[in-house]
Amino acid sequence: MYWKSIWWRTVAGIILFGTAFGYVEAAVVAYLRAIYSPYHARYYPTAPADDLFPLMTLDQLHEMGPEHETRLKIELGRELATILMLAGAAVMAARNMREWFAIFVACFGVWDITFYLGLKVLIHWPASLMTWDILFLLPMPWVGPVITPVIVASSMIFMGLAVLWREYRGDPIKIGRGRWALIVLGWVLLLVAFMADVANTTNGGYPKTFQWLLFIAGEVTWLSAFLMALFTAPPSARRPSSSPAPGPAIPATESHTSATPRSIP
Repeated sequence: MYWKSIWWRTVAGIILFGTAFGYVEAAVVAYLRAIYSPYHARYYPTAPADDLFPLMTLDQLHEMGPEHETRLKIELGRELATILMLAGAAVMAARNMREWFAIFVACFGVWDITFYLGLKVLIHWPASLMTWDILFLLPMPWVGPVITPVIVASSMIFMGLAVLWREYRGDPIKIGRGRWALIVLGWVLLLVAFMADVANTTNGGYPKTFQWLLFIAGEVTWLSAFLMALFTAPPSARRPSSSPAPGPAIPATESHTSATPRSIP
């Protein structure tokens, strides 16, 4: 079917863009690690060489010189630009808001997973999926074991590709307000889990125990709401037809006028 070929072509574009962008992101982080690893070792000499934590504080950056505070601002701008680039790529490929959202989340997921694969190839990090990472800086630092963003990214890829499949098939997924509320609630719980230790980590502390219960609750909540929308037929598809059943066909061999007398020549 033609719509399947369009779906596959879109998926190929998502994979190509997300993979290339993920590698670019990994390369940037590899450069930043090379610059700041010596500074990190100076302030935290007992920390393992490949450990990001404890994070360097704003006071330490100020002590190192104003150019380092400027680089932090540059990094914040780069992270914002990353989200805008993913959103922009989705705009170019989408025909409506549903497709834009689907392509955006799928691209985000591919980009995030490729980022970690790229880091593993370039600098042999992380040591394991349970290694702690600083995931994002906006609006405040997110931290968590590497496996947590990988789980979320995998779910986002599934969500995006499922929405696109239904869109191209001509049977879009209908997500009602109640399910959207559950999806948003799940995402909020995930953010809380990632940001719960921000006061500690931004002040030079090593991450405490990750909020696994919050994370699992958030992931299960939003993914369950989406799956219910994906596999539940809309009311219009379940409602029986109110039109009368067709009766037996009436043969059209003669019209009613055939009973009238013919004119006599």
